[in-house]
Parts: sequence; structure tokens; C-alpha cells
Amino acid sequence: MDDGFPEPEAEVESIVPEALKQRIDDGRPVTILDVRAESEYEEWRIDGETAEVANVPYFELLDGVSEEQLERIPAGDPTVVVCAKGGSSEYVAGQLLEEGVDAANLERGMNGWAGIYEYRELDADTDATVAQYQRPSSGCMAYMVASDGEAAVVDPLRAFVDDYVQDARAMGVDITYAIDTHVHADHVSGVRELAAQTGAQVVLPEAAVDRGVEYDVDYETVGDGDTLTVGEVDVDVLHTPGHTSGMTSYLVDDAVLLSGDGLFTESVARPDLEGANDEEAHEAAAELHETLQSAVLPLGDHVHVAPAHFSDSATSRDDGTYATRLGDLKREMDALSMDRERFVEFILSDMPPRPANYEEIIGTNLGRRATDDEEAFELELGPNNCAASSDAMTSD
Repeated sequence: MDDGFPEPEAEVESIVPEALKQRIDDGRPVTILDVRAESEYEEWRIDGETAEVANVPYFELLDGVSEEQLERIPAGDPTVVVCAKGGSSEYVAGQLLEEGVDAANLERGMNGWAGIYEYRELDADTDATVAQYQRPSSGCMAYMVASDGEAAVVDPLRAFVDDYVQDARAMGVDITYAIDTHVHADHVSGVRELAAQTGAQVVLPEAAVDRGVEYDVDYETVGDGDTLTVGEVDVDVLHTPGHTSGMTSYLVDDAVLLSGDGLFTESVARPDLEGANDEEAHEAAAELHETLQSAVLPLGDHVHVAPAHFSDSATSRDDGTYATRLGDLKREMDALSMDRERFVEFILSDMPPRPANYEEIIGTNLGRRATDDEEAFELELGPNNCAASSDAMTSD
């Protein structure tokens, strides 16, 4: 429970975040009362097609619930009350129960929601197992590529290193590589922690290291044209700058492009998280256009693009994964057919807010900033905002 909140007089039932997520996924009606401050609610919240969500800050409900406030609170079966950590929401749920409202508390609040991590396997043209890990709260994704007793984890999140280790054990594979596509700005990388637990080799793009990586562990660098071997499959290295100077994609068995933050299923990368000014963002956007045209689009139409993020506008496939064949993206995403000048103008015209705490996260991922596990988890709460816009499928 949050500090400073008394135990509610009514007995409040709690719902675990995974159960709420399953209800949303099943398309069942969900009613949510978010009692965080309006600014926090506007920045990120639980949502879904069948979810009815209202925001009434908890401090408005501390002294009881008035008739006017009851009218603002949607009635559900039950109404799930949500706060940051599960304390103020439990108290408010108790207040609502006393007023005859069917209310329940979301266990651990938005922190609990941020702890959901889901495993899916891509249906792709390869004998390797390519697992996609999804973090619904932020849209962050990581991958495990497994073949013939070996595995590589690409873009691991520090908060979920234990998940990769346990899954590898269940699959009967040894994690031999812990790989990053670039210096992330939205979540804390887990490559060092994963290597410490498994003995895996940390792999970083050479161009990303040039930004000033200062790790206290050994790492291997890779560059454009290099190949890593995982079991019986090759993982080809493609330098794909634009989002960052070091952005690097990994082509698994000529079947799956782990595109990092360069290309998404619904958008393209934002180019303004490394440079310090508009001119540098303009140059990075032009570089991204060149990358897409010369390095990514020439790949076979059969290749599945599997990005490091998905947004609210992304649509999952029938198997629950977020991936799209490159040929389909060519046909559907207008930004991919624009000339450089129009592309740059279009991308820079729709920049979302930068990820929260991105400078501290970058510093942590460069190894320049000491960050413990608790602070790391807090730093990356919220939306990722690594795409140029919510939807680059069309320029209209």
C-alpha cells in the first residue's frame, strides 16, 4: 500500500494486472477508475477497445464520495480502481464500496501493470524459434532467437532478465549472446545483467559504442556485414542509422529482420533523440531515409519486420505478435515511398514528446550512470514514444 493511506473499512478485493489484461484481450467490458493526478493519467494509462476509463484524482475522494463525484465514476462489474502503486486506489475502492459501488483494486497499480511481460512466438520462414517478448504498458519488445541448443536475446530489458533465463532453461538452450540494437532511450538495457547470469557474450554495434560506451564488462562489437551464428542459423548485421547513429538491425536466417527502433509495423523511427538541435534531427531524418531505401527495402518482400516497439495504433497478427512482411509495408506505408525531401518534412512535422527520463536512461545504457534496479524500473515507466508519429501509414 502507498505510504500514508489508512486501511479501508470495507474489505476490498484486488485484481492482479495479468487478469485485467486478459479481460481486455478477450474483448470483455472493463471499467477503470484511474485516481492518479491528471498529468500522470494523460501521459500513460490502461486502455483498450472495450475499456471505459475515467480519471478522478484520489485527493478529491479522501473525505468521502459525493453524489456529484459518483456521477463521474463509471459503474462496472466491478469498477477497477487504479493508482501508481496500489495504495490510494485500495483506499478509494473502499470508499466506493461504502457507497454501494462494486469496486475492486488493481494490485500494485500501474507499477504492477508495467510488470506484465508476455511471450509470443513468431510464425516465420525459419527453423529457428523467434520469440517476441511484449511489455504492454510501454510497447517495448525484445526477442529470443533459439536454434540447436543456443540462443541470443536481442534488446533485453533489465527488469525482465529472469524471464529470459527461465525461458531458455525451459527450452533447453544456452544463452550465448546478449545483444542490443542501439543505445536505447526509453528503457534500461539488460545486456550486462543477462551476461552476468548466463555467461553470454555482450554484443554491441560498433557505431553505438562510438557514442561513448563505458562498460565494466567485456563486450564484442559488430558492424555492417558481420554475421553471428546461433545454433544452425546465421544472424546478419545491418547498420541502419537514422533513429540513432548506431542503430543496427539483425536479419535472422534471411527470414526475420529485428529492426530495433528503425522501422515499426505502423511507423518509422523518430530521428531526434541523439542530436542536440533541429539541424541534427534534420540530418538524421535524411540518413534514415537513405537507410530505408538502400539497406532495408531491398530485402526480400518475404522478410518479416519485427520491431522493438509497438504503439496503440499497431495491430497484432492472429498469433498475437507485432510483425509484418516487408512487402506489405512497402504497399501500405506511404512514408516508405516518399522522396527524401518530403520524407524529412513529413517525419519532423509530427514529433511526439520525448520518452520520459530519456537522458538518464541513455546515461545508464552508456554505462556512465549508476542506476539500481528500483530506480531503473521507475525511470522507464510510461510510454516509449520512439516512433516519429502514431501512424506513418499515410501522409493524409
